[in-house]
Amino acid sequence: MEQSLVLDQTQQNSSTTWSAITRVAFRFFLVYFGLFCLGTQIFVGLLGIVGWFPPEVTLRWIQMRPILDWAAVNIFHLDAASLYVESGSGDRAFDWVSLACWLFLAGAATLIWSVLDRRRMNYVTLHKWFRLLIRFSLAGQMISYGAAKAIPAQMPFPSLEKLVQPFGSFSPMGVLWSQVGVSQPYEILLGCAELLAGLLLILPRTTTLGALLCLVETAHVFILNMTYDVPVKILSFHLILLSLVLLAPDFRRLANFFLSSRAVAPSTQPQLFRTRRANRIASAAQVALGLWILVPAVLSSWVLWDTVGGGRDKSPLYGIWNVAEFSVDGQQRPPLLTDNDRWRRVIFDDPAVITYQHMDDSLVYNEAKVDIDRHTIALTNSDDESRTVSFTFEQPAADRLALGGELNGHKVRMSLERVDTNTFTLMERGFHWVQEYPYNR
Repeated sequence: MEQSLVLDQTQQNSSTTWSAITRVAFRFFLVYFGLFCLGTQIFVGLLGIVGWFPPEVTLRWIQMRPILDWAAVNIFHLDAASLYVESGSGDRAFDWVSLACWLFLAGAATLIWSVLDRRRMNYVTLHKWFRLLIRFSLAGQMISYGAAKAIPAQMPFPSLEKLVQPFGSFSPMGVLWSQVGVSQPYEILLGCAELLAGLLLILPRTTTLGALLCLVETAHVFILNMTYDVPVKILSFHLILLSLVLLAPDFRRLANFFLSSRAVAPSTQPQLFRTRRANRIASAAQVALGLWILVPAVLSSWVLWDTVGGGRDKSPLYGIWNVAEFSVDGQQRPPLLTDNDRWRRVIFDDPAVITYQHMDDSLVYNEAKVDIDRHTIALTNSDDESRTVSFTFEQPAADRLALGGELNGHKVRMSLERVDTNTFTLMERGFHWVQEYPYNR
C-alpha cells in the first residue's frame, strides 16, 4: 500500500504542469546556484576530510580562470594578476568578478535552455536532485560555522593586545569579534543553533524546519556582516537565498500555518526514488554524507581551538608588562606621551610573537623566539625580516622582568612590571543575578 502511494505521488508530480515563469526561474537558479556552490567554499565543505587539501587542489579547477581574467581586464578594468590573492576575505575583487561571470553564464544558459527545451512542462525529477544539492550545500556551511562557534574558536576570547588597545582603534569587525569572544556561552549557543539547523537539513523529513532555522540564522549573520563590515557578505547573502530556495515549495503551507486558520496540507515534495527500499537506502546515504561533513568540521574546529583559541600555546613570559624604566645609552627616558621612541608596554602572548606598545598606544608586532634556558629573546620586525634584534632578560621575580639589548644602534635597558589582568573590569566583573544599579562602563 505504502509503495503504491509513493508511485501514485510520483506519477502525479510528473504530470504537473509548471508555469512558464516557474520553468525559466528554475533553469536560471539551477545553473546559477550550481556554479556558486561549486565555485566557492561551499564545495570544499562538501568534500569533508578531502577539503583539508590546499584550495588550488580542491577549488581552483572550477574557477574558469580564462573567463575571469578576460572579464577583470576588459569589463572591470582590473589587473588580472591581482585577483588571485588568498587573504581569508570572501568579498575580494576576485569574488565579485566571479559573481558577475556566474550571473552572466546563468542568464545565457537559461536563454539557450529555454529555447531548446521549451516543450517540457516541468522538471520534477531534476528538482529533486537540485534540492538535494542545495540541502547539503547549506548544511555543510551551517555545520562548519556552527562547529567553529560551539567549540569557541572562530571568535576567541580577546588577546592580551586587545585588552590594552584603545577602543577607538578597533575596526568594526574587531569590535564584533571581541564582543562575541568575551561571552563564550553566547558564542557556544550561537554555534549550537547553527549546528542544529545544519543537522536538521540532513534528513528529508526535517528539511523545512531546518531551512526555517537556517533562514533566521543566516539573516542574523548577514545583518552583522553588513553592519560590522565583515568580509563574508556575498556568502552570507547567498546562504539566505539557499534557505529560501528550500522553503519555496512550502511557502503556501507555511503561510497557512502562520497566517491563517486553514489546515496545513501534507508536503507534496516527491521522494527521490519510486520504491520504499530505495528511499530508505537514500536516507541512510544522506545520514552518512552528513557525518562525512560533520566529523571533519568538528575536528578542524578543535584544531582551530588549539591554534588560536583557548587551547593555544602561550609564551613562557605570558603577560602584559608595563615598562617602568626605559634607558637609552645609559640615559633614562621618562614616560612622556610625546616620546614615541620609548616603549610603554611589552606583551607576551603567542610564543612566536612579541608586541610592544609605544607611548601613543600604537602596537608593533614582531616575530620572536624566547629561549628560557639562555635567557635570550630574538625579535624580527614583521615589516623588515632582515632587521633582527637580540635581547637578554632576567626575571628576579614572577612580576618583574629586565630586558637589555641593542635597538636602532643604541643600547637599551628596560625594567618591566607584570600587569595583573584580573584587575581589568572585563576580566573581573563576572555575572550577577542581583544588581541594584546597572554597571555599564
